[in-house]
Amino acid sequence: MNTEEMFRKSGAILDGHFILTSGRHSSVYWEKFKVMQYPQYVQQLCGMIAENFRKESIDLVAGPTTAGIILAFEVARQLGTRAVYAEKAENKTFAFKRGAAINPGDRVLVVDDVLTTGGSIREVIAAVKERKGIVIGVGVLVDRTEQKPDFGAPLFGCHRAEAVSYPADKCPLCAAKIPLVKPGGS
Repeated sequence: MNTEEMFRKSGAILDGHFILTSGRHSSVYWEKFKVMQYPQYVQQLCGMIAENFRKESIDLVAGPTTAGIILAFEVARQLGTRAVYAEKAENKTFAFKRGAAINPGDRVLVVDDVLTTGGSIREVIAAVKERKGIVIGVGVLVDRTEQKPDFGAPLFGCHRAEAVSYPADKCPLCAAKIPLVKPGGS
């Protein structure tokens, strides 16, 4: 079963008018928690990321809360290494807490669920670099970027989705008065 089939079979690809975490609007939403209800899918998707970076001598895998915890854990398990998790700090950026150890020179793979603008990934990369870790790569379940971002390390996506998103003030879905949905959290 390919990546898109896993997302479709689990009901994770939603159509409508959505506000994304980035604040942008889209007619398609990838609800990663629907696919993450199936351990066999998570294992297979994380296996794709692990296999892509297996030869890179990864010391640890880092992911942002919340979905990134599950993904970092499973990718690290498959690579036989450690996992650490970045949480939102008081200043609203990601930071490593709860004794998460990143040693200077550690080779770090950053993982996340759905990539649209790369904001969360950039914050995790900054937190890794603050601890003097070296970001070796970025792995995501779904890459839905309109333009490939430059993270300063190779990017691997299990699936590439052509999904256009719009700034809120230029959204044709808003202009068409299609009801806006803020998915997640409920």
